[in-house]
Amino acid sequence: MTVIDTAPLAGVSASAPTLVHLSGDIDIFTTARLRKRLINTLDHSTDLLILDLSQVTFCGAGGLGVLIGVQGRARTRGITLALTGVPPRMARLLRITGLHHRFPIMV
Repeated sequence: MTVIDTAPLAGVSASAPTLVHLSGDIDIFTTARLRKRLINTLDHSTDLLILDLSQVTFCGAGGLGVLIGVQGRARTRGITLALTGVPPRMARLLRITGLHHRFPIMV
């Protein structure tokens, strides 16, 4: 798993979403690092944090757990966590687990 970029969209506006591009596998070997990076991102995020998953090749149960946990932390800070670029395999996983109702998915 690689965090490619963390930056507010559209420049300096505090109301612009913060976009994080993820790539690679989100598995047992990468979840701890991902959790730490996303929690740190919350410290600098705007009111909307968007995770771009278009380059994610695999997401295991631990990865889903990270997303759920970070979403909970985001909510306590008044931040909405949304997903975009969800690959078909991950979209299916979100549907099977019912998590597609929990995360706003932006097209």
